[in-house]
Amino acid sequence: MQIGFVGLGRMGGNMVQRLQRAGHSCVVYDLSPANLQACVAAGAQAAESIPDILAKLDRPGALWLMLPAALVDKTIQAIRPQLRAGDIVIDGGNSCWRDDVRRARELATDGIQYVDVGVSGGVWGLDYGYCQMVGGTDDAVARISPILETLAPGASQAPATPGRDNSRSTAHDGWLHTGPAGAGHFVKMVHNGIEYGMMAAYAEGLNILAHANVGSGAQAIDAETAPVRDPELYQYDFDLAEIAEVWRRGSVVRSWLLDLTAQAMATDPRLDSFAGNVADSGEGRWTVEAAIAEGVPADVLAAALFARFSSRGRATVANKVLSAMRLGFGGHIERPHAG
Repeated sequence: MQIGFVGLGRMGGNMVQRLQRAGHSCVVYDLSPANLQACVAAGAQAAESIPDILAKLDRPGALWLMLPAALVDKTIQAIRPQLRAGDIVIDGGNSCWRDDVRRARELATDGIQYVDVGVSGGVWGLDYGYCQMVGGTDDAVARISPILETLAPGASQAPATPGRDNSRSTAHDGWLHTGPAGAGHFVKMVHNGIEYGMMAAYAEGLNILAHANVGSGAQAIDAETAPVRDPELYQYDFDLAEIAEVWRRGSVVRSWLLDLTAQAMATDPRLDSFAGNVADSGEGRWTVEAAIAEGVPADVLAAALFARFSSRGRATVANKVLSAMRLGFGGHIERPHAG
């Protein structure tokens, strides 16, 4: 199948290469000459601009956007005059589902189809495939299904689920049409919210292990420091890299995220190459907003999101306020950070 592809970064470029390997024909564009050349080397046809992609596509055609969420509307607006009835615009980035619903409605006035695809797989997807959560009309999703099938991991990437009837959907292949416009990104949004929580659980647990030797050092004796109860019980110097490795093998908490943690610690046991400033690209926020709108609890996901804010220094003023109040009501003087 022929498809246009805009955005050839960490994921987009690998997706094009996976499609080309399977015999699909990709017409591609990216602002980076290096990214563009890598896809051309894989057999893709280069375009000089996004409108040039449309000029090179058989019409009606399909155009996949793999761009930051902030650029999607601008890109669609720029190419709107070149789009024709029957064309399909696919957003494979991490847009908010609210924007998908609006875009689908606006494009439909000219007979243009819009499909939102939440993609998970990261930089490993080239070889292992991409899990895809798809929103759009039945017709549009059916038309691009050869692309979705090729990008998906396939049924062999996970053991069969006992008792499951795989004829019900394509979920066992690694992609799923989850509903109308916005449904794909809604499911991916919650997926990423869960991801935040899982990552936070590993991080907090390993941090507790890292400080399990707190009883080995000199204990401050003053009004500002909570004493360590039974310091003789906190004398452990754990090797976190080895613990992450042993957990990978047969434990209840084994996962791909743990695999990646063990891999990082194998070469950087104390993770000294990281500052610990953890970004969030929006999905965690939207997940918590959806939970509030639905009136359902999301305690873990919200806490994980707020922890990322704290990691970037967004709690500095709040912490200073706490120190100021303690000084005011009790004369408590801040102690130096102990690490």
